[in-house]
Amino acid sequence: MNREVTQNSVEFKVYGKQALFTDVLTKVGGERCTYMIPTYEALKGILQSIYWKPTLIWYIDRVRVMNPIRTCRSGIRPIKYHGGNDLSYYMYLQDVCYHVQAHFEWNMNRPELEKDRIPQKHLAIAKRMIERGGRRDIFLGTRECQGYVESCEFDADVGYYDAISEIPYSLMYHGITYADEATLEEDKGMMTVRFWQPVMKHGIIDFVQPEECTIKRHIRKMPVKSFGVEQNNFTGLNEPGLLIGGESNELDE
Repeated sequence: MNREVTQNSVEFKVYGKQALFTDVLTKVGGERCTYMIPTYEALKGILQSIYWKPTLIWYIDRVRVMNPIRTCRSGIRPIKYHGGNDLSYYMYLQDVCYHVQAHFEWNMNRPELEKDRIPQKHLAIAKRMIERGGRRDIFLGTRECQGYVESCEFDADVGYYDAISEIPYSLMYHGITYADEATLEEDKGMMTVRFWQPVMKHGIIDFVQPEECTIKRHIRKMPVKSFGVEQNNFTGLNEPGLLIGGESNELDE
């Protein structure tokens, strides 16, 4: 499906020498294998490293695979849970590049932040942070896979899979719905893991949104953390970049 670009949308390119979007079936063992395409949760994590506030929730709409999918195996020595090291083989993606389109919506589970729901402010900061490469380090799935972010147009340049009509993938991890971002009544107050079956068409994967995932499981109960002045743990209402009356303060966070 082609999603309409909303006024709260951003587009960016993320790339790196290698990536590891861990297949959950291999995560519990000593060796890890990557999915062939990035997960929704991994791309959302990249956006949260670029810019995040508890006022909003990032939704990944589409990802475009620009480079050919290639893998390599590497021997590493991960730390054991009870100390010491062990030799393991991890399978990584090589020379990855993705164009991402996403948007944000207000987190209605946090009514205490209602006064911070100023779309021009958050969109301006998010776009500036994309141009600067993000607020925090960018990782492509795991910490050893350094990523880099640049602003771009989603449809710009030529992708390796543009001419291939369809590539289906099997059951794949989609992400985790935490209690503070749950929109469905059945998911509220719970940590929920989601799965889906993606299809890449002409190099583009249209993500179903979290509430549209029908294959899911509740892991455990989880409370919603509150943010606000009374908790003395959030000062975002008075930050630079607040747009008032159409004028912008200096955006130098």
